[in-house]
Amino acid sequence: MTFLKTFVSVFIILMFIFVLQTIWLYISELAGKDLDVWIVLKFLWYVSPRLIPLVLPLTILVTSLMVFGSFAEKYEFAAMKSTGISLQRAMGSVIGFIVILAITAFFFANNVIPYSEYKWQNLRRNISQFQPSMVIAEGQFSQIGDMFNIKVEEKSGDRDQYLKDVVIHKKNETRPNGNFTVIIADKGELASEEGSNTLSLILKQGNYYEDIQTNNPVKQKGEPFAKSYFDEYAINIDLTELNAQDIDKENNVNNQNMYNISELRVEIDSLSNSYSKDIESYTKNMYYRSGVEKLQEDQIVESSKPPEINTILEIYNPTQQLQIVKLALNNAKGTLQTVDAKKVEFKAKTKRLNKTEIALHEKYALALACIILFFVGAPLGAIIRKGGMGLPMVVAVLLFLTYHFIGIFAKNSAEDGTMHPFIASWLSTGIMLPLSIWLTYRATTDQGIIDFDSFIQRIGRLLGIKKKKKTD
Repeated sequence: MTFLKTFVSVFIILMFIFVLQTIWLYISELAGKDLDVWIVLKFLWYVSPRLIPLVLPLTILVTSLMVFGSFAEKYEFAAMKSTGISLQRAMGSVIGFIVILAITAFFFANNVIPYSEYKWQNLRRNISQFQPSMVIAEGQFSQIGDMFNIKVEEKSGDRDQYLKDVVIHKKNETRPNGNFTVIIADKGELASEEGSNTLSLILKQGNYYEDIQTNNPVKQKGEPFAKSYFDEYAINIDLTELNAQDIDKENNVNNQNMYNISELRVEIDSLSNSYSKDIESYTKNMYYRSGVEKLQEDQIVESSKPPEINTILEIYNPTQQLQIVKLALNNAKGTLQTVDAKKVEFKAKTKRLNKTEIALHEKYALALACIILFFVGAPLGAIIRKGGMGLPMVVAVLLFLTYHFIGIFAKNSAEDGTMHPFIASWLSTGIMLPLSIWLTYRATTDQGIIDFDSFIQRIGRLLGIKKKKKTD
């Protein structure tokens, strides 16, 4: 009962701390958009389950250290042992609770976290499109509607309505691919009223550039364009669709954190097969482009070949030889550019596949980590014989940070292919496993972490042996 009460208290405290950290991380997405309190609470509600893989193992570690350290400090374990109750028997009921908790954590990670991740990502996307008149950021392009990308260097005024150094890329409905119209202005002003469905942007002292597209390819080679100067130019952007944005709209977003185990297995097979087919297809394509196959088909062995001709180029005249060499160099450069582009593409596909495999193994690793960290914290608390929030909390945080950082570094290495995803997912848990076994053995046999007396005696024996050898 003491363990359960402490567990709930520590879990609530740590969850509150991690939620505050989340608010700090995503404050830029929530602040300044006139969002209802209900939307902010919904954002925190959906983001909370993804914190469980961090909060739960740390809670188990801290709780086991505090509770068993307090028992050892009050000599309750000594009293139990005097009545014939071993440490393992004293830990029996708590072990049962931890096993049930680990199983619950597995199903939670497999079902609840993917659903909450999906809802959270959708909510983030909808919030980013909420109140688009406030979305124009300084120093970067911000998409407003489907037709405009706006960049400003500086905003000022009580409502940030005054803009400086405005650059606008405007798309054409008849030519959606490409930005053929660019508007540059020294100053701008957002004149629309709050809550209006029309964003009125008044530009001052600027230029209007437009690339002219013609159906005549000969004229198009001259890259014709039109340029005009204006003292004042007004743009009205219809925001009816965007301001009517449904905050609960289901968008087509997905990543590996939104899948359960069965979906992850299907996704891994799909990505792996697609990756293998892409490599095979690209290999065949490069082989055909090289012309080696055609060269082998057309190869004719002639016994009467003149001995003075050493290369194929010598068959042609110098002008043709130069053209052939230039063509070969251009083909080689084009091939190298294609290879470089494909390297980036294959690297992105490899990273996605590795991240999907990591997400699969993490669901199992979370459940096992709960059990292993308990067998690290409980015997360590019995050894150090100190309860409360002082030393146990410091030791628990140091152990958890070691466990957590090892996992982060391993996963980062696995994403770029340096380490296998299976090893990366289980590395931190695998390191804690022998530590838990060793600590449990030391606590069961009433030994400290380091037996200084035995250590000093061994050093003394070694020195004594050396002295005897010297006297001989």
